[in-house]
Amino acid sequence: MKYIASALAFASAVAAHGYVTNATIGGKDYVFYQPYQDPYMNPKVDRVSRPVQGNGPIENLDLIDVQCGGYTAGGIKGSTPAALHADATAGSNVQLFWTLWPDSHVGPSITYMAKCPDSGCNNWQPESSAVWFKVQEQGRDGTSNNWGTTPLMKAGASVTYTIPKCIANGYYLVRHELIALHAAYKYPGAQSYPGCHQLKVTGGGSTNPSGLVSFPGAYKGSDPGITFDSYKPLPYTVPGPKKFTC
Repeated sequence: MKYIASALAFASAVAAHGYVTNATIGGKDYVFYQPYQDPYMNPKVDRVSRPVQGNGPIENLDLIDVQCGGYTAGGIKGSTPAALHADATAGSNVQLFWTLWPDSHVGPSITYMAKCPDSGCNNWQPESSAVWFKVQEQGRDGTSNNWGTTPLMKAGASVTYTIPKCIANGYYLVRHELIALHAAYKYPGAQSYPGCHQLKVTGGGSTNPSGLVSFPGAYKGSDPGITFDSYKPLPYTVPGPKKFTC
């Protein structure tokens, strides 16, 4: 209990950022990995989401941490597979609920998927392979101050992505992130907040998306969606590949 209490105290001290805390997938509610509780649980709690480093950002886009979370500088290099998969139907929506997002951290929300081996995602790491296709993005509404992150600045809000109806059945790893641009007017200033969860998709088609990207690799510090002055009324280009559509 002492370790849990100290972790929670640390969480409140640094609660300026965030992570996905729970989700609704296939009509079922799932609690995602809790970075300030799960490491201290005995017995260990099995999740459908992979561990994240906490509510702090990934700022070096060349590290494996940008894939699913991690804290290489602190000795935790990248994330690790989760034990479980959430059942989901192709064409259905998934809601991802974040901790309350700070109003200064404007930027896009982006979601990718990657096909896992037939045996599942729970023993698989993408590493540097180009396996990811984009399924959701929400950037800036014109030149306004309405961003993909804006709805999450109110308690209880979520980001929704749709599992493409045409993709093949099987196991998928989903990478979801927010990118904070409040310091991105200088190079490199963008902050990525990624996390991954695991799905078993049924009811799909036969399409295997092309134009896949890797993490790290999909973003560069010089990309217009990464180094960007969000304080100026300028159009914004979401980084990464074009969104996949069936």
